[in-house]
Amino acid sequence: MDWFGCYSWPLLAVRSNARRIPQIVLDYHVHTEFSVDCTAPMRDSCQAAVAAGITEIAFTDHIDHQPEDPGTGYYRAEHYFAALQQARDEFDGRLVILAGAEIDFHTDTQVDVKRFVDAFGDRYDFVIGSVHYGANGALIYPDYFERSAPDDVFKEYFEQVQAAVETGWFDTIGHLDIPKRYLPGRLRHYDPMTYYQQLQPVFASLIRHDVAFEINTSGIRQAPKTSMPGPAIVRWYVEAGGKRITTGTDSHGPRTVGAGLRETLEMLRLCGMPTVLSFRDRVGNPVLIDDLLAARSSRV
Repeated sequence: MDWFGCYSWPLLAVRSNARRIPQIVLDYHVHTEFSVDCTAPMRDSCQAAVAAGITEIAFTDHIDHQPEDPGTGYYRAEHYFAALQQARDEFDGRLVILAGAEIDFHTDTQVDVKRFVDAFGDRYDFVIGSVHYGANGALIYPDYFERSAPDDVFKEYFEQVQAAVETGWFDTIGHLDIPKRYLPGRLRHYDPMTYYQQLQPVFASLIRHDVAFEINTSGIRQAPKTSMPGPAIVRWYVEAGGKRITTGTDSHGPRTVGAGLRETLEMLRLCGMPTVLSFRDRVGNPVLIDDLLAARSSRV
């Protein structure tokens, strides 16, 4: 079986720079009641993380800046940090809780994004930069494809991702090919090879600026029924020399905390990516996937 070539892709031996930590499981994309589209208290997701065997969780609530977005102005940074400290106190010794953020990026709102990053960026352990919008403040949802061809949507999207990377404000890029999630049924024949050439400058920017990209597992449990991105893009990134990957479930409730992480680690390993990143104070350190999988197996 050839899963976009990943089964035959040679594993890389870069163990010298990776930490050997046998008891660590990372979910670095979880939302709470501080996101406009989530009602889950932080404490509930912490309890779910402990039950699921997660050892490090990053609460990455939406920070929106598009004027049309109902989430703009919803996030309350000081309330978030107060709740985070309460959770850290309660779960001390059972769960590492990182201060995180998912900051929406578009060149239309770049000034506002910079203002937030300048004010709060150094208070976080981990910051995701995500592109959710197309032209004129329009969300990349199914109806967006009614007025723009898929190739045009992806072209603009990848240009915005590259612009986000080149700011240097983000530690990782969220759900790298998320437009595929919203392709209408009649257009749902997404082939990442179509965008191979467009991805090359994105990879080059990621590598040059030491920015990671996220494997977002939410696509496994809903459309498009695969991670965002999937194995083909991971393999091309590895071929380009990329080494920085983060993992997250994009959970908006306790039930999905930790979902799909094991499958994602196995996919990464098969595609030649030997490590994922663990963060503290905006610094990412590689952790061996072999150790993460061995740790999870030992708990089964």
